[in-house]
Amino acid sequence: MIGIRREDKSRWEARSPLTPNDVRQLVQSGIPVQVQTSPIRVFRDEEYRAAGATVVSDLSACPIIFGVKEIPPQYFQPRKTYIFFSHTIKGQPGNMPMLRRILEQGATLIDYERIVDERGRRLVFFGRYAGLAGMIDTLWALGQRLRHEGLDNPFVQVRRAYEYRDVAHAKQELGALAEALRRQRLPDALQPFVCGFTGYGNVSQGAQEIYDLLPVRAVEPQELPHLAPGPDLYKVVFREEHMVAPLNPGAAFQLQDYYDHPEKYRSCFADYLPYLTVLVNCIYWEPKYPRLVTCADLKDLFGAGHRPRLRVIGDISCDINGSIECTVKATEPGDPVYVYEPASGQVRTGVVGNGPVILAVDILPCELPADASSYFGRSLLPLIPSLVAADFSRPLAESGLPPVWQRATIVYRGELTPPYRYLEDKLR
Repeated sequence: MIGIRREDKSRWEARSPLTPNDVRQLVQSGIPVQVQTSPIRVFRDEEYRAAGATVVSDLSACPIIFGVKEIPPQYFQPRKTYIFFSHTIKGQPGNMPMLRRILEQGATLIDYERIVDERGRRLVFFGRYAGLAGMIDTLWALGQRLRHEGLDNPFVQVRRAYEYRDVAHAKQELGALAEALRRQRLPDALQPFVCGFTGYGNVSQGAQEIYDLLPVRAVEPQELPHLAPGPDLYKVVFREEHMVAPLNPGAAFQLQDYYDHPEKYRSCFADYLPYLTVLVNCIYWEPKYPRLVTCADLKDLFGAGHRPRLRVIGDISCDINGSIECTVKATEPGDPVYVYEPASGQVRTGVVGNGPVILAVDILPCELPADASSYFGRSLLPLIPSLVAADFSRPLAESGLPPVWQRATIVYRGELTPPYRYLEDKLR
């Protein structure tokens, strides 16, 4: 038997790891499912009952419990197995008490982020929907900022992602924006209009999927200084070789060398900032890598009363003080943006201020909860029978868990597994 817990990290978190349709298939295959009642989940309790699940207030009877976001430390019970996004693999300080509690309870932690194939490619993820929602919200923020500046612009018709019924509804309305952009020339102050995307994975692909609905022309990073004003919206995608350079001036960029020895590289992304109207950040980042945009970079860009082109940074990756150093806090869908003022280092809620608007929602897929959950569940569903069939009373190597699950197991029966023992230092 498995359980699906209700989400309680945020009032906005309406996602579920498994939809009623997924549950129906599990029940029909002989796997009982309990679903914890929830007033905010996008799928109603009645839909899960109709699918064959038992709706309960407490999941104590379930040996395996699925969730989405982090779980409060007091929730964990001895020897149970929990599958969710734990956000612990970077040693995130705020989640170390949760990890410590899992260890103390002799429980097992499996993290969706580590469900990968033999080549390290993720198999279960919400990334595309973070990109979709993040790009919609970024366009919304752009419209609000330009309106504040007194610039008549068609982006003001964009709503926040959660205000659309689903992805299809959002795309339909963005089609009207595309037509408006074809008819209405952007103000001279916005030309050439350039939106830059960092990264090329699932998140970036989702964001580009939205932006590509507009009249867009793709260019390469080296073309940015030479773009002429015109009716098109430009798109540029930055890869690692564009964002960093070797510290040794005579050395050539090598991708694997950068991954293995990031200390040998420096960020060169500030060279592109003067040409960007919007920056959408979609990269995976750890502190061992150079920052993409530093506060010093923005101080130079906005210094001496200069008003650069850059209006909005949609930081979909949302690492606090991370690759975008001025992402100093995470926001929620109902209040998603603030302005970072480089001169003072202060932030102001909303779109008013002398600096870029920062979109820093860290739960973006929850703005498209039904579509995101359906996509996620379809990927997760085929893996569940082998998890249920495993014998968690035996050592991990003898448990019967397939490699795809073993790779994702951070804690097994109260002990960090070998690939994650580096977290011991973070727990002290």
